[in-house]
Amino acid sequence: MSSGGEKSGSGGGGGGAVKTPSDFLKSIRGRPVVVKLNSGVDYRGILACLDGYMNIAMEQTEEYVNGQLKNKYGDAFIRGNNDCGLLHS
Repeated sequence: MSSGGEKSGSGGGGGGAVKTPSDFLKSIRGRPVVVKLNSGVDYRGILACLDGYMNIAMEQTEEYVNGQLKNKYGDAFIRGNNDCGLLHS
């Protein structure tokens, strides 16, 4: 229970609304992202869509291996069963 002027939730940045992971993923659709695979390969491009299995579709995709550009793809699909991380760039 909170009294008077206290805000519930964590973080002091204001804004009031708590964002869920789903909200975050919706907010970055259509924006530049980096997908990092455990193999050391990075894919950089525009996030087109993401489904419930964490399958990722990207546009204007570039493949980087050890920080060096290796390939450019118009569209790319990364299966959700790959161990990976998704970063908003």
